[in-house]
Amino acid sequence: MERQTTVASRVVYTGIGLHSGRDVTIALNPAPADSGIVFERTDLAGLPRVSAQAVNVTNTMRATTLERGEAKVFTVEHLLAAFYAMGIDNCLVEISSVEPPVADGSSLPFLQLIESAGLACQDELRQPPIVVKEAISVRYPDKFIAILPYDGFRITFTSINPHPLLGVQFGDYEITPEVFARELAPARTIGFMHEVEALKAQGLALGGSLENAVVYDDKNCLTPLRFTDELVRHKILDVIGDLALAGRIAGHVIAVKSSHALNTALAKEIVKASM
Repeated sequence: MERQTTVASRVVYTGIGLHSGRDVTIALNPAPADSGIVFERTDLAGLPRVSAQAVNVTNTMRATTLERGEAKVFTVEHLLAAFYAMGIDNCLVEISSVEPPVADGSSLPFLQLIESAGLACQDELRQPPIVVKEAISVRYPDKFIAILPYDGFRITFTSINPHPLLGVQFGDYEITPEVFARELAPARTIGFMHEVEALKAQGLALGGSLENAVVYDDKNCLTPLRFTDELVRHKILDVIGDLALAGRIAGHVIAVKSSHALNTALAKEIVKASM
């Protein structure tokens, strides 16, 4: 049996939120065993907290939102993916606004932040992963996500996008700390110029820029790519962060055009099936 882990020391990171456009500081703090990943809103009276659990998902428009009482945070998936991949069970995330920093649009800065904090093993044993015993799926008319029994954690994703430079992208990864750090963590979120005004009218993408997203106009990519298939790699990163809300999982995820809505719906179904 493995022991639980937390960060070994407090580390701080400051930036702006992708959608809110607000300045924000997060601090990762060591946390007691069995506490999980918890966000604490340091800018609100009473320091309200919300746990990173599927039951607390309240919105999935363009990002995953967690909410409990006065505590609300969104666009948490990139940070949660880094926690999951690096094996962090417990952490108190102090956050001074509604949204973590977007950083460069990927999980890499959060992975590096966790590495700088170090990992500390705790005395208590880690709960065994949720073992998927039969297929669970969530389907929309033109997209789906499913998880099948598997000895390990694997994600197979097919992305289909009408942009002439994107088209069909396919990714298939066994999720380990090494694979995550090398192949997935650097992949950034994708944006399109034709969507910018509509998103801003909804109060979204207010902090987006060429420095924190891969941006496409009608014909060109305006940002140098880190991977030729950066879109599908980032989609897989999002799946990891969203399914982390269910806990540690043993299963093979297969997805076509999945989104935060489908990912978090599957997380809730996985939790339900494990009860």
